[in-house]
Amino acid sequence: EVQLVESGGGLVQAGGSLRLSCAASGFTFDDYAIGWFRSGPGKEREGVSCISSSDGITYYTDSVKGRFTISSDNAKNTVYLQTNSLKPEDTAAYHCAAFFDCDSAAANHEPDYWGQGTQVTVSS
Repeated sequence: EVQLVESGGGLVQAGGSLRLSCAASGFTFDDYAIGWFRSGPGKEREGVSCISSSDGITYYTDSVKGRFTISSDNAKNTVYLQTNSLKPEDTAAYHCAAFFDCDSAAANHEPDYWGQGTQVTVSS
């Protein structure tokens, strides 16, 4: 059974930080790029960041560059998203997802697999 389980969301004040985690199982981790997309009321799905499991190439959407950092522990099949300097506009449900590659994540293509999401709420 394919599972992508997110954790680490919460309520934080503007300027704060959260570390999101995604534990993957049930598929060959190294065959996919693992990324994060976010969604919320009135918002379209937005690909936030992605990392290629095979070569470590990363992608960030412009609005989070310099603030978010994605990393991967392939031995644990786990991907992390360190979110710093959070802004109210970062408020959304953050979903971990497996993509064919990070170009697919950047183009907001539907991922092959995704998790239930973890809520990030940033207060002003």
